[in-house]
Amino acid sequence: MDKKFWIEKWHANEIGFHQKEVNPYLLKWWNTLDIKSGDAVFVPLCGKSRDMLWLLRQGYKVIGIEISQQAAESFFEENKLPVKVSEEEKFTRYDAQELSILCGDFFDLTNSDLKTITAVYDRASLIALPPEMRERYVEHIKVIMPDKSQMFLVTMEYAQEEMNGPPFSVKETEVRELYADQKVELLLKHNVLFENQRFKERGLTSMIEKVFLVSLMQHSSI
Repeated sequence: MDKKFWIEKWHANEIGFHQKEVNPYLLKWWNTLDIKSGDAVFVPLCGKSRDMLWLLRQGYKVIGIEISQQAAESFFEENKLPVKVSEEEKFTRYDAQELSILCGDFFDLTNSDLKTITAVYDRASLIALPPEMRERYVEHIKVIMPDKSQMFLVTMEYAQEEMNGPPFSVKETEVRELYADQKVELLLKHNVLFENQRFKERGLTSMIEKVFLVSLMQHSSI
């Protein structure tokens, strides 16, 4: 799974992962994080998520990273936000109010790009990646995030043999292994299969979503 995979998904409008409504866990549990209005939130693999608008309306600054230029442009067009576009060394930058989307490769981000960030909102990033990419993703998160930042992480668990990802099943044991050197707190778990007909149609017999609060300690800088 490479950059081309996701660019083609957006081009073909195969974006079942995109939620048209604000994530209910974000609405109910975001205040678990110790952040205040005016703080900056990072949204990896952000697509055109409406969750970014909700965060913006709560008074936060928002920075997203997205590989698909089509997704980034659609976000601003669909939400009727006037946008300023500029070119940086490794990213095309889209700015509107206190919200920015960097269009480019997540792994090109450095800690200087995210030096103002207080929290990470990961609803669809970790579960979008196959097993062989998840460890690299998490290690990069640890490096680029400022010390003592927090992560709001949403995962799903199902029998992987019943359905091909993405989204992939990421068990709680794997989350705790990936973030073994961090503080990980399970906030909730919820059986959502009967709320997701498309996953039943793909053959799933169970689907559990879990929400974690991860406290991040920086390792090194890049």
